[in-house]
Amino acid sequence: MTKSETDLYEMERLLRRQGYRTICGVDEVGRGPLAGPVYACAAILPEGYTLPGVNDSKKLSPKRREALCAQLKEEITYSIGEASPQEIDQLNILNATFLAMERAIAGLPVKPDAILVDGNKLPPHLPEVYRTSVVGGDAKVAVIAAASILAKVARDRMMSELGEQYAVYEFSKHKGYGTKLHYEKLFQFGPSDIHRRSFLKNLEEKRAAYEKEREQS
Repeated sequence: MTKSETDLYEMERLLRRQGYRTICGVDEVGRGPLAGPVYACAAILPEGYTLPGVNDSKKLSPKRREALCAQLKEEITYSIGEASPQEIDQLNILNATFLAMERAIAGLPVKPDAILVDGNKLPPHLPEVYRTSVVGGDAKVAVIAAASILAKVARDRMMSELGEQYAVYEFSKHKGYGTKLHYEKLFQFGPSDIHRRSFLKNLEEKRAAYEKEREQS
């Protein structure tokens, strides 16, 4: 294990020296896509646990993420929460993300005595225990990195499954993000019931720009 990987466990070690035993890391995935739910994971690593290669899920290849996810599922405690596209439209993406995080924590089989959340803000409805946000936590704190991997793999799999149900959008290729392919499908077929309407307010402007570009090419 490299020094940088060792440093990922430093915050947990510090908290354990202060008496905390059940330390939960929380991360989300899917804030940016135009379609599908936002996912969050709450993860708890056993005391002394290490797993070489754990890092921010965005820095890992899909194959590596899948392998680490399979091992983490066998060896740690975790819970996945989500908020639907409709909840995202009703609450806005920040509050829907908080809701997914709160659901993930509530789904844990044990109650944490410390909660570390990736980002710069905390969900409003957390257990009355030690809690803090960690900017860039998925690349700094192992338990948050583990949560990011589990959340990313879970959402990617779900979007691939939705890709079978909503085949014309080819969700398995872009996972709902605003790629050129995804916008082309939206221009052709319009939004589905799993698209986030609040994210598509400028769709007609994008369509006009797209058609103008095609005419000029």
